[in-house]
Amino acid sequence: MTERRKTRVVRIGDVAIGGENPIAIQSMTNTETADVEATVAQILRLEQAGCEIIRSTANTEAAADAFEKIKERIHIPIVADIHFDYRLAIRAMEHGADKIRINPGNIGGQENLKKVVAAAKKYHVPIRVGVNSGSLEKALVEKYGGVTAEGIVESAMDKVRMLEELDFHDIVISIKSSDVPMSVETHRLVSQQTDYPLHVGITESGTLWSGNIKSAVGLGMILGEGIGDTVRVSLSGDPVEEVRTAKLILRTLGIRKEGITLVSCPTCGRTKIDLIGLAEKVERMIGEFPDVTAKVAVMGCVVNGPGEAREADLGLAGGEGEGLLFRRGEVLRKIPEEEFLPALREELEKMRQK
Repeated sequence: MTERRKTRVVRIGDVAIGGENPIAIQSMTNTETADVEATVAQILRLEQAGCEIIRSTANTEAAADAFEKIKERIHIPIVADIHFDYRLAIRAMEHGADKIRINPGNIGGQENLKKVVAAAKKYHVPIRVGVNSGSLEKALVEKYGGVTAEGIVESAMDKVRMLEELDFHDIVISIKSSDVPMSVETHRLVSQQTDYPLHVGITESGTLWSGNIKSAVGLGMILGEGIGDTVRVSLSGDPVEEVRTAKLILRTLGIRKEGITLVSCPTCGRTKIDLIGLAEKVERMIGEFPDVTAKVAVMGCVVNGPGEAREADLGLAGGEGEGLLFRRGEVLRKIPEEEFLPALREELEKMRQK
């Protein structure tokens, strides 16, 4: 994998991004932000899954005001998502937002932008500049003969310069497209033009199935080239799934080591158990152990399973009605099928306590 691009450090609450800091996993709530109970409950679920920065919409005064109460009960930085109304950006910062996401070009002109920047300086809040391929300015569409990577990057850098002209440099850039090749190219281009940290993602990627595939391909290419300081997987579904997918992408690329990696064999004629069902149950269970770093294997053959998965820290090899629990290729004990999950959970608890 390419050496990671060097970027400047930006602090979002207690989390530092850029520089040598780890790539941070981000998601967004889909609750009514003004509903503090529902929003806090969702954020706590996201924290447990491994989310490190959360974004919530500040689309009303009540939503902006709610940031203060939400912050009292969560443990990760919260970003205010702002569209069009500069007053909500200021209000969210007054009520504790750790970062704001705006498009400097659509909040009502230079005077309003000055007010937002003044508040950001006062409260030491970074600004994420967001540009989406679907909202590219008409002039740039005409200039480049359509929506292109070059146009998206030019738009983003124009917004950055608007902030720089106001002597504001605490900036994070986000440029997104639902088109994977275009997203990859935009990130390549922008990374050559600036050292501000980049928030990366494939926007509007789709459902859990199609969105995961698009995100894995696109983010794999972008992150694999050393580009990216925070990441979000955008899915039409439970945001917890976004965090799980982001963690797995980062682990697969070798960028993050913590957490459990699951390996399982494909079924074949030797399989005498419901291997698919077992692997799915194990996958759900290991989500309860975000603080354990290990490789767990689920194999369908007691003859070859332990040997084929000898690099796994822990594993199950199923046979007809029974199976083997093993560690790094060495059999620990034979167990009946109904004890597969309890036995695996017991061993994971031991690893957690070490």
